[in-house]
Amino acid sequence: MLQQSHSFIELKFIFLAVLCCTIISPAAAYDPLDPNGNVSIRWDVMSWTTDGYVAAVTINNFQLFRHFMSPGWTMGWTWAKKEIIWSMLGAQATEQGDCSKFKINIPHSCKRNPTVVDLLPDAPFNQQFTNCCKGGVLASWGQDPSASVAAFQISVGLSGTSNKTVKLPKNFTLLGPGPGYTCGPGKVVPSSHFLSADGRRKAQALMTWNVTCTYSKFLASKNPSCCVSLSSFYSTKIIPCPACVCGCQSNSTCIMSNSTLLQKPGINTPRKDNAPLLQCTKHMCPVRIHWHLKLNYEAYWRVKIAITNFNFRRNYSQWTLVVQHPNLNNVTQVFSFNYKSLLPYQSINDTGMFYGMKFYNDYLMEAGPYGNVQSELLMQKDKSTFTLRQGWGFPRRVYFNGDECMLPPPDQYPFLPNSARLYTFGTSKVTAYALLIMWWMW
Repeated sequence: MLQQSHSFIELKFIFLAVLCCTIISPAAAYDPLDPNGNVSIRWDVMSWTTDGYVAAVTINNFQLFRHFMSPGWTMGWTWAKKEIIWSMLGAQATEQGDCSKFKINIPHSCKRNPTVVDLLPDAPFNQQFTNCCKGGVLASWGQDPSASVAAFQISVGLSGTSNKTVKLPKNFTLLGPGPGYTCGPGKVVPSSHFLSADGRRKAQALMTWNVTCTYSKFLASKNPSCCVSLSSFYSTKIIPCPACVCGCQSNSTCIMSNSTLLQKPGINTPRKDNAPLLQCTKHMCPVRIHWHLKLNYEAYWRVKIAITNFNFRRNYSQWTLVVQHPNLNNVTQVFSFNYKSLLPYQSINDTGMFYGMKFYNDYLMEAGPYGNVQSELLMQKDKSTFTLRQGWGFPRRVYFNGDECMLPPPDQYPFLPNSARLYTFGTSKVTAYALLIMWWMW
């Protein structure tokens, strides 16, 4: 009987452990600096056809600081029945599939699980649609809301011609351009409304469903994609990025900065699988952010930020840098970067986003002599909170392009010089001056 009781208790603990893991796992997509960030995909059925419907599909990037870089977003789904795509405007399916059963009108795609990509900016005018043709590049909501939306039109056949016969697609996927996004099921929502150009007439979609996708850095990569190094004016020690923080690699998979291989034609050309070609470093990260405490004034203090690209195959366009620090509520001036305060919790102003100035430094070049951008930050001191002790002057969190960067361990931060030594040095100096004066008078 006692043995059975122990077995029951063990089973109970196992059940609770599994339950806890099940409850905690969805939090993997939760970002403390962007708690409401997501990507919303909305399908609006605008008209019925003889065997289906015409819909406007809109992608809204509601993430504050995570954007879609080149080669851009890729969206996919699985049809619920035997639907086909007759035609598209503003986007295209990557594969046509088997359309052999159609003799006269050949559909745009007969794939049961089509994959759709955005058109390039130079697409013919008669193939364009509102907010299309950006090569899949989407800005973040915090950086430029007007450039954070994409749309295309799709004509679907063999799907049903009413709200009761149309079945929602399933298994939505989103790449941006790599993995990391998880999409929920499509849900029918109240129909969207559209205002006419003069604003005097309101039209309504015949049917609307919505899909929400969230990002998880754990799904994107098992290793961090950036790291942070630290230094200060009061210490000669530079705290580097932790060794192998972005994954250890052998010297055969990276290139030294002075290697003759860099002169080989096409060495900097990006690959379709986005495989990096990194410069050999101890941290082996594609990107490093350096935070330097530069100057300490009476009422202000100054920080220098440098972003370095160690990937020979990637240029970062429309990059973003997000920093969490308690003194960002008193930013006085930012040099060479654009700055925007982020308020993920409204009442706490300790998070800010930096991004490049258009046509100046919004394009972070690949590894090499031009593969870095720099700025300085001037902040006013709050006498009630400001201190340089115990690493207060260094950031709490750092994100580059939406991915959190690895900071050095707190016990390695540059420390202030020992106050006792300063006091001893000052006393001995005063004593020497006093003895010199006494000797001169004597």
